[in-house]
Amino acid sequence: MNTRLPTFAPAAAAVLGSATDSALPASPSPEALAMIEHLIRFDTTSRESNLGLIEWARDHLERLGATTRLTYDAKGVKANLFATLGEGRHPGIILSGHTDTVPVDGQAWRTDPFTPTVIDGRLHARGSADMKGYLGVALKQAPTFLAAIDAGRLDAPIHYSLSYDEEIGCIGVRGLIADLQATGLVAAGCIVGEPTSMQPIIAHKGTHRFRCHVHGREAHSSYTTHGVNAIEYAARLVVFIRDLADRLAATEVRDYGFNVPYSTLSTGVIHGGIAANVIPKSCEVQFDMRTLPSASSDALYAEIVDYARQLEAAMQKEDAAGRIEMTWESSTDGLAAHEDDAIVQLARKLSRNDATGKVSYGTEAGLFQQIGIPTVICGPGDIAQAHGPDEFVALDQLAQCERFMQGLAGG
Repeated sequence: MNTRLPTFAPAAAAVLGSATDSALPASPSPEALAMIEHLIRFDTTSRESNLGLIEWARDHLERLGATTRLTYDAKGVKANLFATLGEGRHPGIILSGHTDTVPVDGQAWRTDPFTPTVIDGRLHARGSADMKGYLGVALKQAPTFLAAIDAGRLDAPIHYSLSYDEEIGCIGVRGLIADLQATGLVAAGCIVGEPTSMQPIIAHKGTHRFRCHVHGREAHSSYTTHGVNAIEYAARLVVFIRDLADRLAATEVRDYGFNVPYSTLSTGVIHGGIAANVIPKSCEVQFDMRTLPSASSDALYAEIVDYARQLEAAMQKEDAAGRIEMTWESSTDGLAAHEDDAIVQLARKLSRNDATGKVSYGTEAGLFQQIGIPTVICGPGDIAQAHGPDEFVALDQLAQCERFMQGLAGG
């Protein structure tokens, strides 16, 4: 789908016209940096509530006249925020990002991960790169967007989409998107601000996670024939999945836009057994699957389930109670945008970066695309710096993001 963005063309043109090559600041404005630091101080690790940050952002935007909607999780302890700033005759742009972060447990940080600290031109903190840097710059830019709309430089609204639990499978944003569909919102495009070093990203792999729980029969290890070894049957499934991954690596049609140019599967977690001299009655395994946009995750999963059923039949020859439970826990569709999509062209102009790319990590971008909203990924920082100890975003990346947002406002 190639949606034109005539309303935003003046903003992009302004950026290109002024690109005479003024030097990019080494840091964002003090106000933008302060906004980012404020967001970082909210501990929004996925296991925690994000309501403090969400309600603060809602209040910030409502003071500027934005209309806002919250969509909550089942327990009411987490929420998404969708806010619309300004009005216009044309569909607007969605600035999308997640508020949750991964844990810091067991990581050797040199600084307090929830106290933003600038060292040698880098802002260190959990979420600095992934992705409160982008959110802070976007929220700080709200008055500028509103002024541009009021002055007629933008003839369309700016929408903010802040979601929860992206890090555990893009959970929250699904409710937000369902709400947008129910209300009939039409948007010209969406910019997801994951860390891309401000390079427009036009594709990412699908991300799928599933779990296998093998139920055997416990017995003394000296009487192996009296038990059904859950770990050993789980191990057979692990080997099958590795063989399937090797087959994809050897035979799948390559897409060299990705660092890993084929679909992948891997085993991430395994739990089972209580002692070496006890035949284990239970084993649980968690798997990760990353599919090229052209690949069928359903077909791959069907192969795995079919093999699990074969294993289950073998178990039941030993004991009728043997069984294998397969659960597909989460699935996030891949993104497959096109170079000529208007939202991609806009991102290239605003970022002053003609080169587009593809990434293997997942985002909510594919979910927005699925409901007909053209989407591109472009944000400050490097994904290589995310999730680890001493996570950071370079200050000049934040400055580049701020210039991108100013360009969107026609500045």
